[in-house]
Amino acid sequence: MVNADNLHHWESGDVVVMRGVWHHKLWYACPVIIFQDSPEMIALYWRAGTPNIVPNRRPTPHDLLIDNIHLIPHHWTDTDVLMLVKPGEAHSVNLMWEAGHGRLQCWYVDMLEPLRRTNSGFETMDFLLDVVISGDKSSWHWKDEDEFDEAVALGVFSPDEANAIRKEGETVIKLIQSGQSPFYDGWEDWRPPANWVIPLFPENWDISSESEAS
Repeated sequence: MVNADNLHHWESGDVVVMRGVWHHKLWYACPVIIFQDSPEMIALYWRAGTPNIVPNRRPTPHDLLIDNIHLIPHHWTDTDVLMLVKPGEAHSVNLMWEAGHGRLQCWYVDMLEPLRRTNSGFETMDFLLDVVISGDKSSWHWKDEDEFDEAVALGVFSPDEANAIRKEGETVIKLIQSGQSPFYDGWEDWRPPANWVIPLFPENWDISSESEAS
């Protein structure tokens, strides 16, 4: 295992790959642009039209249980996204703007494994349960609770893991309700530099899907 301090840290404007890996198997991949890579915050951007690799259909909790997946080339659609992750935390806060416009559709919170650095970017895996917050932060709701509960019933997540995942979401909700970071840091006014273009997969991004450190 390589010490995380020895792994590459990225500069604003660098293109890296975000990969979803479950049981050492690739489940999705997308090139993203680094805005910030610091001990306090990792901020990643991609806009509508960005190429990605995704399952050929929406995976079910049973697919996670048996690692049943077939990947195809695709493109991200509908929204421009800024993903905010505090290193070590088990969720991301994704600002989603209407594609090509400045209207913030929502804050979309993914429960996920803490990001792991690789030689081409980062790896994680989504935990199915999400929280969707209105653009003005006046309302929120859980998303995909039925799939999450099914995954728990199937044994994809243990009861203890399920409790930890849900508590992570509850922690995020408290941040919204108490006016805390990152929801009240002005990120909704952020815009990408004018010279940023749609990122492409870097060369040799898929040589290895093994993460090098946490």
